[in-house]
Amino acid sequence: MNSADADTRSFLESLGGSRSRVDLWTHFISACGARSVAEVGVWRGEFAAELLAACSTIATYYMIDPWRHLDDWNKPANVASQAFEAIHLEAMARTDFASARRRVLRGTTLEVVDAIEDGALDFAYIDGDHTLKGISTDLISLMPKIRAGGFIGGDDFCPSIWQHGSEFEPTLVFPFAVHFALAIRASIFALPFNQFLIALPSVPRAGVGTFVDLTGHYGSLDLLRQLPAQRESVGRRLRRALLARKR
Repeated sequence: MNSADADTRSFLESLGGSRSRVDLWTHFISACGARSVAEVGVWRGEFAAELLAACSTIATYYMIDPWRHLDDWNKPANVASQAFEAIHLEAMARTDFASARRRVLRGTTLEVVDAIEDGALDFAYIDGDHTLKGISTDLISLMPKIRAGGFIGGDDFCPSIWQHGSEFEPTLVFPFAVHFALAIRASIFALPFNQFLIALPSVPRAGVGTFVDLTGHYGSLDLLRQLPAQRESVGRRLRRALLARKR
């Protein structure tokens, strides 16, 4: 871990007494002086409103959300489009006090991300589609928009992939965000309230990334350990196939 990451770790450890994720991030953004911020997955706008009210450093806040039903998104928040219209209006009303600072980008990340210039963001917060498709799309497409030495934070960094039960697509923010950070040689920190922070290197492709668990809640990155039923089922099928061959 380089000196910049060590400083980041020291500061993040000082936030261990934060009362909520909002408290944690408002302190972080204010301390790092982020002026250009993006949020993916705005929903009703509570988080955006809290940050805009508390962080006077924020000059531009991109609000990215499709606010519509998505046929290929199997998560509890994928409500009907009519309900999304009301949710969108609520988000607009909640952040109207900061209308001069907000930039509303209504659409999926891939539909609207090109409206942000490369290297324009100091900080991006990801709280959208937490499936493998969603988190990989958000991290990969947003990274070029963040300046060297900037930060990516996010929600739903859950130790279990079954955040919403087995009837919904697994939540794969963890471990995918870890693999992504290490692949770009960035350090990633596990924070309280199922949050994560990726500290992008000041010099791209320089150094070696690390995963720092500041909570003690995260174990192996392997997914197989979370699939006992599937593993047993596969084993039974293999045994049956072997027995059939012997007959």
